[in-house]
Amino acid sequence: MTDRTPHAKDQTKQELTPNTSGSWASIVKSLVIPRPIAWISTRSASGVDNLSPHSYFTMVSSDPAIIQFVSTGVKDTLRNVLETREFVVNHTPMELFEKINATGTDYPPEISEFDAAGLTREPSRTVAAPRVAESPASMECVLHGEPLGVGNGYVVFGEVRHVAVRPHALGERGPDARRLDPIARLGHDEWAGLGDIRSIRRIPYDSIKHPVDGDPT
Repeated sequence: MTDRTPHAKDQTKQELTPNTSGSWASIVKSLVIPRPIAWISTRSASGVDNLSPHSYFTMVSSDPAIIQFVSTGVKDTLRNVLETREFVVNHTPMELFEKINATGTDYPPEISEFDAAGLTREPSRTVAAPRVAESPASMECVLHGEPLGVGNGYVVFGEVRHVAVRPHALGERGPDARRLDPIARLGHDEWAGLGDIRSIRRIPYDSIKHPVDGDPT
């Protein structure tokens, strides 16, 4: 097993510097890890289906359920969302790693990544944009509010209107992380799987303030 314990000589952090143009982006992307991937399918107003991975992605509200992704610059995904006000977030399993990466190619707007990467369209229930049939889970969303411009990015909010998950990816409590087997983005050209999964419960403050007999706190 690799010894990950910091040694005395490693205790002082190295002060890094931005690149020659003054940007910290490459370093920051290597530290904000792992990042889940939103594999977003959209349909343009002219009927072309687009599919693209976005690794600036998370959930921002539980009631209602709202997720967000970031478009760096104005690309096909953002243009389609602005035209139709809807999109689908498809899950990214390890087994589709190469196809997911292939849909990140900068194809012109008239070419569908579904066709270029050899993926299958699946009808959605609540939006016109198709789901990825090979993906084990999909969340159908409608645009919530308007995209928020931040630097060179546009934060896009989507209210989840429908969810579909393959039976094999469900456990007793719903979608199961191990069965979904997601990939994540790291820094540079690196990707990762889940690795070890650990479970731990949150500690209620009352149990710390008033520990019961036998409570290790």
